[in-house]
Amino acid sequence: MSAPTVHDRYVTRVGGSPSVIPREGKVVFGGPEDGPLSADELARIDQSGYLQIEQLVNPEEVTAMSDELQRLADDEEVKNDARTIVVPKTKEVRSIFEVHKSNELFKRITHDPRLVERARQVLGSDVYIHQSRVNLKPGFVGKEFTWHSDFETWHAEDGMPAPRAISISVALTENYTFNGPLMIMPGSHKEYISCVGETPDDNYLESLVMQGAGTPDEWTLTDFAERYGIDVLTGHAGGATMFDSNCMHASNGNVTPYPRSNLFVVYNSVENACVEPFAAARPRPEYLGSRDHTAI
Repeated sequence: MSAPTVHDRYVTRVGGSPSVIPREGKVVFGGPEDGPLSADELARIDQSGYLQIEQLVNPEEVTAMSDELQRLADDEEVKNDARTIVVPKTKEVRSIFEVHKSNELFKRITHDPRLVERARQVLGSDVYIHQSRVNLKPGFVGKEFTWHSDFETWHAEDGMPAPRAISISVALTENYTFNGPLMIMPGSHKEYISCVGETPDDNYLESLVMQGAGTPDEWTLTDFAERYGIDVLTGHAGGATMFDSNCMHASNGNVTPYPRSNLFVVYNSVENACVEPFAAARPRPEYLGSRDHTAI
């Protein structure tokens, strides 16, 4: 494994027991004068790690994206693409990655100033897209995603040096309390959970379907839940959630008739460009963690 070119402040997947590391540096780098977010909204991101936006895209855009997502999910060529994650048992499409490159409609949205300017404002610099995907959680069969920090994976397997990245999830359906919405432990982004267990070769082939390496232990998660609590994020189609890369988050399975889908975009600061992985033999494929750090 090649040595990282920067000091590892967030060691993970080593040792015999988990540990909690205080986060270093800022969460929010810009001010209200730097973009569309108000001082109060920036303070909420800093304190809770996330912000809900009631409406970021209009109903016509939601319809267009929903129709396009359904078309992609029904396309056998898309299903057989390496960038598409299919649930083995049901053959349902779970996620389609790198849509900002493969699809013109989603490319326009991921490059739209409504998203990009908010990411720039929080991160205090130009940004590039580290990852994009559309997620589907169909009624009755939508699978859960257990508790994790995205940054832990991006650090360990993609070589992201610090948690100076922000995700924007645009809702394409209603998010009820009962159809598997996003859950976040507010404030958990201020602490980093160092996980145990080495990263298997090509771990992404398994982890995108069922998580393994990089999953926090139950004791630490219980401690986090008792100290931070759990927020269940509901909202209407067209709304969005911005959340810090180190937020501890999860979502339950969907046993209701009401599907849940969203567009998910990760913006990383150009000053936080990925290096060699910190806890993996080689970087994940480009469609999971971009090695092109050109600013939007």
